[in-house]
Amino acid sequence: MIREQTLLQVIDYQMIINSKREFLVEREELNKISIPDSFALIISGIRRCGKSTLLLLLQKLQPEKEVLYISFDNSKLFNFELSDFQILDNLIETTNKKILFFDEIQIIKGWEIYVRQKLDENYKVVITGSNATLLSRELGTKLTGRHLSQELFPFSYVEFLNFSNLFSNAASIELYLKKGGFPEYLKTNENEVLTNLFDDILYRDIAVRYGVRDVHSLKKLALFLMSNVGNLVSASKLKQNLSVKSTATILEYFSYFENSYLVFFVPIFSYSHKVQLVNPRKVYAIDLGLVDVISTSFTNDLGHILENAVFLHLRRKYKEIYYFNNRNAECDFVVVEKGMIVNVIQVCYELNFDNKLREMNGLNIAIDELKANKGTIITLNQTDNYIYNGKKVEIVPIYSYFTLDII
Repeated sequence: MIREQTLLQVIDYQMIINSKREFLVEREELNKISIPDSFALIISGIRRCGKSTLLLLLQKLQPEKEVLYISFDNSKLFNFELSDFQILDNLIETTNKKILFFDEIQIIKGWEIYVRQKLDENYKVVITGSNATLLSRELGTKLTGRHLSQELFPFSYVEFLNFSNLFSNAASIELYLKKGGFPEYLKTNENEVLTNLFDDILYRDIAVRYGVRDVHSLKKLALFLMSNVGNLVSASKLKQNLSVKSTATILEYFSYFENSYLVFFVPIFSYSHKVQLVNPRKVYAIDLGLVDVISTSFTNDLGHILENAVFLHLRRKYKEIYYFNNRNAECDFVVVEKGMIVNVIQVCYELNFDNKLREMNGLNIAIDELKANKGTIITLNQTDNYIYNGKKVEIVPIYSYFTLDII
């Protein structure tokens, strides 16, 4: 049981602390967000990517007198129970709040009952969470259709530039490819920040959440995936290589990693769902700084690192992303939106005499097969274009491609 005075002290203290946080990096997602009526807005994403900061940025855009913010991840609220929401209700009514920001509310058992009640009472509600009790991606399942979601990733390249006070060029993109976008790591440059994050995801968000007993195999698989970004992986082959008992177990681990936003799996492009299921998938990591620190590979493939960065850029905008493999030709990304192919993209660290024909041929065949209207080849630092069968193909540096939206 929580005393009303205690709850009021926590709310006041958190509001004071938040008001003093002056250096908040503007997140690109802020321009995509509006707080809906009748639906809770859930901000989901991996641990430590800045969800609480985005919540504060969004809060600053609202009428101050109408906002109530509370983070339940506070030692003074350790014994908060479902019945204590009545005390919170009293505070909301007496202070005439209309917009409710709940950080880490999933810590409280039965929280979804209270949120649905507030939605029925015409309050606006915004939620974040990443506790092992319930992953942020799973928050919406508790609200049974009464929510809209906004994903948040670590810093994009543009956000990285703003945070680090750098300019868009080859030097800064190479730094971004090594450091990634986790804010705390960029502040401290301490590898331990990322190793601790990795362990928290494995042990707290996955092993505890899903009751995984063979934590050794879980970590071994996670390390393998983080060390092989941009490569094709299949559960059946990994079962043999990692000595895991069954393919089903590997597939379960895959889903756990995806649910926690640690990695993503990209299927082959096919109009047949069965073909997609039986073919290997490409694996990409949530952050390249994490790959640099965690990877067990002694030689990072710079082409695959570049490819991973492009995937993350695309994934922020699109949900349907595939790779192309047909007629002995490969193309890295097929981007689909509302059933239409938006672009086909090839990624190559550097086009040279040895690979130029292969890279261009893979893209050209993809354009033919998929009847795409255009194509793009993304490199580290090369610019060019050509016409293929009447379709324009642009060759662009990755840093120019990432900043197209702000030029």
